[in-house]
Amino acid sequence: MSTIQKRTVAVKGMHCAACSSRIERVLRGIDGVESVAVNLATEEMELSWNPEVISFDTVAARVKELGFELEQDGAGEELTLELAISGMHCAACSTRIEKVVSALAGVISVQINLLTETGRVTYRQGQVSQRQIRAAISGAGFESRPVTARLDQFARKRQETLQRLALMKTRLIWSLGLAALLLSISMGEMMGLPLPAAINPHGYPLRFALIQFALVLPIMVLGRSFYLIGIPAFFRRAPTMDSLIAMGTGAAFLSSTWNLVEIILSSDPHRQTMLAMELYFESAGVLIALVSLGKFMETRSKSHTSDAIAGLMQLTPDRSILLRKKDDNDLEMEQVEILVEEIEAGDLLLVRPGERIPVDGLIVGGRTVVDESMLTGESLPVSKGEGDRVSCGTLNKSGVVRVMTEQVGGNTMLARIVRTVQEAQGSKAPIAALADRVSLYFVPAVMVVAVFTGLAWYFMGGVGFALALRYSIAVLVIACPCAMGLATPTSIMVGTGRGAQLGVLVKSGAALELAEKVTVLVFDKTGTLTHGRPEITDLINVSGDESDEQLLSLAASLEQSSEHPLAEALVAAARSKGMALCQPEDFVATIGRGVSGRVEGRKILFGNRQLLQDNGLVVEGREGDVARLSGLGKTVLFLAVDGRLAALIAIADGLKPEVPAALSRLKQMGLRLIMLTGDQELTARAIAAQAGIDEVISQVLPDKKADTIRELRQQGLWTAMVGDGINDAPALAVADVGIAMGTGTDIAIESGDIVLMQGNLDGVILALRLSRAVMVNIRQNLFWAFAYNIVGIPVAAGLLVLFGGPSLNPMIAGAAMALSSVSVVGNALRLRRFRAIP
Repeated sequence: MSTIQKRTVAVKGMHCAACSSRIERVLRGIDGVESVAVNLATEEMELSWNPEVISFDTVAARVKELGFELEQDGAGEELTLELAISGMHCAACSTRIEKVVSALAGVISVQINLLTETGRVTYRQGQVSQRQIRAAISGAGFESRPVTARLDQFARKRQETLQRLALMKTRLIWSLGLAALLLSISMGEMMGLPLPAAINPHGYPLRFALIQFALVLPIMVLGRSFYLIGIPAFFRRAPTMDSLIAMGTGAAFLSSTWNLVEIILSSDPHRQTMLAMELYFESAGVLIALVSLGKFMETRSKSHTSDAIAGLMQLTPDRSILLRKKDDNDLEMEQVEILVEEIEAGDLLLVRPGERIPVDGLIVGGRTVVDESMLTGESLPVSKGEGDRVSCGTLNKSGVVRVMTEQVGGNTMLARIVRTVQEAQGSKAPIAALADRVSLYFVPAVMVVAVFTGLAWYFMGGVGFALALRYSIAVLVIACPCAMGLATPTSIMVGTGRGAQLGVLVKSGAALELAEKVTVLVFDKTGTLTHGRPEITDLINVSGDESDEQLLSLAASLEQSSEHPLAEALVAAARSKGMALCQPEDFVATIGRGVSGRVEGRKILFGNRQLLQDNGLVVEGREGDVARLSGLGKTVLFLAVDGRLAALIAIADGLKPEVPAALSRLKQMGLRLIMLTGDQELTARAIAAQAGIDEVISQVLPDKKADTIRELRQQGLWTAMVGDGINDAPALAVADVGIAMGTGTDIAIESGDIVLMQGNLDGVILALRLSRAVMVNIRQNLFWAFAYNIVGIPVAAGLLVLFGGPSLNPMIAGAAMALSSVSVVGNALRLRRFRAIP
């Protein structure tokens, strides 16, 4: 059986939605490619393929044929470590270092410069660490110090974007300056600006034309990317937005250049003047400058869509204090400052007040208060002491603590959160499908419309070639597929990033879209509505000859082998009373019923009424006690010893304090609330009444919860399941949207479509409000993108002229096109102001 491989790779060279749609269409037609999704906003592609049918290199080659390039990454990537090295005195020293370091497994190359006392080591991640490299240099008798820490792919990409913005800004300033000068010369008279007599088109038409030609050339050179990208794409029969700009401005430039040649060749002053008045150099120059301005503003706005990710990544400190034994002395420790990249599992770290914790680990000494708001969204600091776990990126507010490292680097909770958000930002929502389909055919259709417009005006409209060309250019430059392509992914990027800042991890764009449609919320009881820490509240002894302590000891001894939360409560209660528990001689757990076995030679049954009935015991005469305890929301369990009912034990798990108010707000949002539990009917209804839930589905076994969710979905209800991800993972997976409660546990992150880091119901409200806000934002973007093109293209084609209105100047069309993408991205950025409390 073949194994399908998946990979997310960066795609270079995309400029509009036509690019991403083209890649998807071509790759989906290749045998062996299972699925492909290209995200224009993140410039990434999610690819699934069968390696037995096609290799990744073949896919990459096909993408390259389309004019794009895949940038691979992953485990085992090559990293570079820059070092400052002291103690070298001659060439023998540098040679020795190179020899020693090169011998390490995973080291690819070593370059040591004796004159600058620096070194560069290229190594493979996961095979050798920075600390091992520096230890090898130290063992050779030299000292080394890292000069730069590596930047991960996200940081490198962000840095490249900033560099690209700086270059774009420089080119833009020159382009706008030259375009303004070109416009003032070409249209100065029309704007009431008198031209010097030496370049007046009526007296010196050749000078007038040559100056414009000289000004437009550097603008076109500065904007050469439109031609270098757009023209090859056109000839590959995969035109993009750059192709539209290249064709529009190129047509204006070539037409004007032809007029310039005729001016040079003509000897008739009147004809020269007429030709000079039909130059469109300013259209080409100003269009390129304005579209470049739009591209710059769009790129700058897009760079802010990942601000939330950047903020999360900056939570990890650069350095930390390592505690290690001094001179093999087990008692004396020394403090060594090291780079975070050098920390390994098992290291003992010292974290001072005001410092961020660099790893996931266990406090083994000291007490403190930790601010976890950056991970969970919870504003109140949490007290931590010996035995408590801490997470990377959280802030140590008060005391000095020693932390034993458990997870580092990409395995920390912070890193997993960042990966989850990045994957969500790279995913597509179903609502984007229409825009993707339209974008694929949009550019070719616009080109056909532009040609038809020019021919129609020339042959049927009775206008000259220059004016017909102007209409064609206006159609080409006003069309904007980018706005359609950016409408959905930018909103998802900003929305998921903002959610992560507030403690809500959304794992995909589809989850965001489905969450908005939810009409029914199904809640698991234990750990979701309640604290998940049940306690024994009552023990009614009906044995007649056993003490309460003896009965509790028998039940707790049997339950030692169980992992059920109720068993933990029973064992904890016995141990708190100082009871010595013995191991059961045999043990059987019956799902949804209870446990049975032998303790000290006595047969024990402990569970619900059904367990006793299955073993031939009938519970009679205790209905009043059962009803009373159940009515208080307590779970009543039956203990039988040697074939006789011995005790009723009541266990209660209190509601979380925020539950009633949170559920009331959810009702106000128009949602139908259902509680799903394995408890008996009376107990379940009592707890539901306290919480404010009217509908209860009780006595549902853990493995049947998913069936209940399926039944609700079959009724046509959009259903979300809210649980802790432990015993309700199947139900979370079956629901339209699975919302996992917890404090960032691995199982919760894996189980849910949406993960609430705070672990309280306020997060459910926040998640649903966020999904609604994002979907409203996406619809606004899509409306603007489609409406702009639907209205703009006919106006550019001269529709208003037919009814006595004005024609659209190509320069104004170009400015409108540039602003359309900026408006879409700008609207998406409004989601950064989404608040937890409305």
